[in-house]
Amino acid sequence: MSADTRLEELGVSGLGEVDEPAFSGLAERHRRELHVHCYRMLGSFEDAEDTVQETFLRAWRRRETFEGRSTFRAWLYRIATNACLDLLAKRRPEPATGGEVLWLQPYPDRLLDELPAGDADEPETLAVARETIELAYLVAVQHLAPRPRAVLILRDVLGWPAKNVAELLGDSVNSVNSALQRARAGMREHLPAERQDWTGGEEDTGTRDLVRRYTDLSVATDIDGLAALLRDDVRCSMPPTPGLYVGRDTVINDWIESGFEGVKHLRAVPTSVNRQPAVAFYHWRKREGAYLPLTIDVLRVTGGAITEIVTFHDDQFPRLGLPESLPPESTE
Repeated sequence: MSADTRLEELGVSGLGEVDEPAFSGLAERHRRELHVHCYRMLGSFEDAEDTVQETFLRAWRRRETFEGRSTFRAWLYRIATNACLDLLAKRRPEPATGGEVLWLQPYPDRLLDELPAGDADEPETLAVARETIELAYLVAVQHLAPRPRAVLILRDVLGWPAKNVAELLGDSVNSVNSALQRARAGMREHLPAERQDWTGGEEDTGTRDLVRRYTDLSVATDIDGLAALLRDDVRCSMPPTPGLYVGRDTVINDWIESGFEGVKHLRAVPTSVNRQPAVAFYHWRKREGAYLPLTIDVLRVTGGAITEIVTFHDDQFPRLGLPESLPPESTE
């Protein structure tokens, strides 16, 4: 149901006549997709939350400026995009020397699933299309300057016409088209080679089996077994901790030097993040008498091998809906 129809039901002709509870009801219907949009622009779940709140505040204060020439959804996207650009103008972080995005945070699939399923060209579906929410895509987007980033997301992710994007940004159509070409070139530079030819599709049986083996071998801290699952050019990072490890030997050496082989009493919980398979690890703590959160590994699998591992710290567990602890096993 469109916002215009809702306004008719409320017996008003414009947003200026809507009281705050009714306005909040209209805006809340779009919260999740706006949050995903801001997350894609900013790369941070927390910054996206703050920016959506700012978007709703700005929308309420400027409600009388909504003239109905666009949809209510498009009007909110306009405000949200500008709120993101304002934030980036004040404090735009730069990727680290190795290209890793230290402010990157995971987005739980359970929240992406809050959006209703629809036709392939509907805004809600486009907003969470797997190829534009994966961590590799998010990292590449963060390397773009803010305005080309906004153009790319509005044009290539949400499917907005160039004219509408130009109106939102106060630019000409030619400027928007030029920015889009620069942004696409930047994405090609920062996306993994095979990721540029991404064709979509659900996780296949082979991928699920690979993730299962990765989980079992990690719990067993079997480095040799894990090494066999990694592609030669595998990449590993752990935002917000600096450091990017590229290549199987480099990754394995880092694991050995960090003492991973000596870690005992792990348990794992499978989950999914950014439409990618992920594994949450818990470590037995005798004093607490429970397994407590340790890290979350988000995997990218290509051609039957693990090509990237992005590890997040235990502070992300609550947001991902993971248990605060796991009970002891009978053998503990």
